[in-house]
Amino acid sequence: MNLTVKHNELSAEEFIFLWETVWGDGPSLEQTRLAMDNTMFRVSIFDGDKIVAMARMIGDKGLNYYIKDVVVRPEYQGRGIGRMLIDELMKYINDNGVNGTEIFVELCAMPDKIPFYEKFGFSANEAQRLKIMYRVENVKEN
Repeated sequence: MNLTVKHNELSAEEFIFLWETVWGDGPSLEQTRLAMDNTMFRVSIFDGDKIVAMARMIGDKGLNYYIKDVVVRPEYQGRGIGRMLIDELMKYINDNGVNGTEIFVELCAMPDKIPFYEKFGFSANEAQRLKIMYRVENVKEN
């Protein structure tokens, strides 16, 4: 493998491509472009010129960071690439957080992925994740 790590270069098209390798139909291009523009930190990993993994960080840089959309193409899983992604995200937090403070870092993981994240010190708490898929139906007048 000829792996290259890139910061803040993940495009909407690459994001959708990777999303669809593991989760099925991706979000719209417009939504994804907006998300990329407003993501605090993006990390992507390439094998040559082929994107093979991505992860994003959202948050406020002070109290909270949230790890989102950690994806490694299935044929590249089990090769340490997920570890590379998390290491890059944690380095970003360390480089940008307030020195000497503790920062809340959170993520959501499917049950089969929990052991992977536990290796980095993540643990479950008593909170339950709540969600709603809210459909935007705004009417814009000219």
